[in-house]
Amino acid sequence: MRHRYFTFKIGRSSAHRTAMLGNQVSSLIMHGQIKTTIVKAKQTRRVAEKMITYAKKGDLHHRRLAISKIRDEDAVKKLFAEIAPKYVDRKGGYTRIIRIGQRLGDAAEMCILQLVGEENTVKPAKKKKSVAKKAADSSAEKTVGKKSPKKAVAKAKIEKSEEKK
Repeated sequence: MRHRYFTFKIGRSSAHRTAMLGNQVSSLIMHGQIKTTIVKAKQTRRVAEKMITYAKKGDLHHRRLAISKIRDEDAVKKLFAEIAPKYVDRKGGYTRIIRIGQRLGDAAEMCILQLVGEENTVKPAKKKKSVAKKAADSSAEKTVGKKSPKKAVAKAKIEKSEEKK
């Protein structure tokens, strides 16, 4: 009987799963947070918390164990040098999962997996230009050589609106 045996499969081979989890933990360490699905985040959380526990112990054996799982030496250096000292007094619960709704393409439940204490150091995403501004910018570039008063007035209005913001 296999009662209460847990297997994280999600339709991938075992090599693909271990590589994916190692890459996600590496990205979590390097960036402080990652955006992923709930199922992947829950499994990534398990691996990430084990890696932080290894880093808190700090000896060579645990460093090699972390390298064997993560496969990114820069991430392991950052983990042992910067992240582990922050959690010396904490006995677990190094990550948090924030649900952010469903993905548009396939309605998969999405979330942000974040290191506790890293929420202030994470840079916000850059704002994308709206479609209207992109069209105005491209039309302004096209009219540089030509003399068109209507387009020049439109360009001036756009510049004024950008200055107000």
